[in-house]
Amino acid sequence: MSAAEGPLVVGVDTSTQSTKALVVDAATGQVVASGQAPHTVSSGAGRESDPRQWWDALSEALSQCGEAAREAAAVSVGGQQHGLVTLDAHGEPVRPALLWNDVRSAPQARRLIDELGGAKTWAERTGSVPSASFTVTKWAWLAEHEPDAVRAAKAVRLPHDYLTERLTGEGTTDRGDASGTGWWASGTEAYDEEILARVGLDPALLPRVVRPGEVAGTVRDGHGLPFSKGTLVAAGTGDNAAAALGLGLHPGVPVMSLGTSGTVYAVSRHRTADPTGTVAGFADARGDWLPLACTLNCTLAVDRVAALLGLDREAVEPGTQATLLPFLDGERTPNLPHSSGLLYGLRHDTTAGQLLQAAYDGAVHSLLGALDLVLDADADPAAPLLLIGGGARGASWQQTVRRLSGRPVQIPEARELVALGAAAQAAGLLTGEDAAAVARRWNTAAGPVLDAVERDEATLDRITGVLSDAAPLLERNADSR
Repeated sequence: MSAAEGPLVVGVDTSTQSTKALVVDAATGQVVASGQAPHTVSSGAGRESDPRQWWDALSEALSQCGEAAREAAAVSVGGQQHGLVTLDAHGEPVRPALLWNDVRSAPQARRLIDELGGAKTWAERTGSVPSASFTVTKWAWLAEHEPDAVRAAKAVRLPHDYLTERLTGEGTTDRGDASGTGWWASGTEAYDEEILARVGLDPALLPRVVRPGEVAGTVRDGHGLPFSKGTLVAAGTGDNAAAALGLGLHPGVPVMSLGTSGTVYAVSRHRTADPTGTVAGFADARGDWLPLACTLNCTLAVDRVAALLGLDREAVEPGTQATLLPFLDGERTPNLPHSSGLLYGLRHDTTAGQLLQAAYDGAVHSLLGALDLVLDADADPAAPLLLIGGGARGASWQQTVRRLSGRPVQIPEARELVALGAAAQAAGLLTGEDAAAVARRWNTAAGPVLDAVERDEATLDRITGVLSDAAPLLERNADSR
């Protein structure tokens, strides 16, 4: 490890599949150590994980960082959004956490929308129309199907809250992650007591919302991690808000993140309230807003199609007229939570490589369809699209995004932007800087820019047409579940 120029900070990314930790020089942004450890997700009727796995994975990831982690002056946790963590009076999980991609609460989402004034009212109150991903719908599902678990719950947390609380002993969250619950009102920036009453959730069970730049607490005794007692702990935030910090985003700059899920978002000065539910009006971790659209099926779904075809993920071929909607886990954008994948236009001369390209096209189409709704009217339509996430390194993803967006595409060289954003937030506690300004000083968004190519309108129109025609079939599939 090279000598650091400034104090060291730790940024954590606890995601669906693993927990990662970076030890970063707060002065330069240099990553001086890193670690990663996996955790498991159930593959049964829903998507669940034992939160204790996240803590164990964090411990392992930090142990891989060696002595550098022991020298950290501050730490922050970024984590997967929406997950429902229920804890008993001793801080132990009542049951496994319901994750963001568990869509069993779709009926509860529809019922809550109807019972509380409709989609427009929800958008105006909370910034978003709740889908099966949102925490409020998961709590409603739990109350209906596992009332004993609800009665046993003495604290309700999000994934990043759980790890932060185990570090500090205090129940805290931040406005960015709270805005994805469905029970935090974006207009008042406070928990919505009417919504909480409707779903039978006592607000005393919820964490305190820490203000941007505020210290959430300090590391307590007995945590078992390589941090000194008294190490500063930042508020942390949800994964997308953390990545926005990690990029040091200015308002209006578009981002597409390609991971297990796909997202498009941009920082905005204006609070979003989209009654169609396509755009979630999330808060960012600084004091602005982060309008965002999310798909459930992105890299994992395309890799599954490649595996079914017996192909490497890069073995695409051009020229297909087939359309593949890769909704393997149901879908959030468009809102078809119980849909399945659909293939249309298969012919004798269709090749396996063309089918794989069709899967890429279907995944990117869903994201681009929401991009114009995410961006403010004054955003520069020619600005490079920042492409991040695991898929951003893949040539087929890069070329598909270029061809279907018609935009220049920039690939930041910095990796692990969620953890970097958390590290920037931790560094801000030490320096008094805005976390996004820290990331800009670290030059995290630097990377090659791929020139724009002509937008493939024919493919976009074909997929739009198939999706429109297939919607009744996909809805019937949902009704049969």
